[in-house]
Amino acid sequence: MFDYTVETQRSIDEAIENLKASLIDEQFGVLWEFDIEAKLQEKGLDFNQPYKVLEVCNPHEAKRVLDKNKMAGYFLPCKIVVYRDQEVTKIGMPRPTALIKNINNEDLNEVAADIEKRLEQAINQSI
Repeated sequence: MFDYTVETQRSIDEAIENLKASLIDEQFGVLWEFDIEAKLQEKGLDFNQPYKVLEVCNPHEAKRVLDKNKMAGYFLPCKIVVYRDQEVTKIGMPRPTALIKNINNEDLNEVAADIEKRLEQAINQSI
């Protein structure tokens, strides 16, 4: 599967707060939090669904990936999305292993699998 997505009964804000804390436990930080709903409304578009994208990074892992292949930077930083869908909060991400397969480098596949496992743990701890 391309994605890893879970559901939670938490509000978006609670889910993001818990996610940020669990990301720290996995040595990832949030570089940027993009509120798509607010941005689209700012541009005059009718979009009334909470939808936030968190760009997360572990600098040591980013360097490790880039040292192996500069094109891996096309997938950095990792994205985790938190949104509401039919009264349920969802937290999801594209799987790093699914993305990195496009580069066709066995060493990168192993790194991506490790990063994916750690991000999944952070997401699971936040629900």
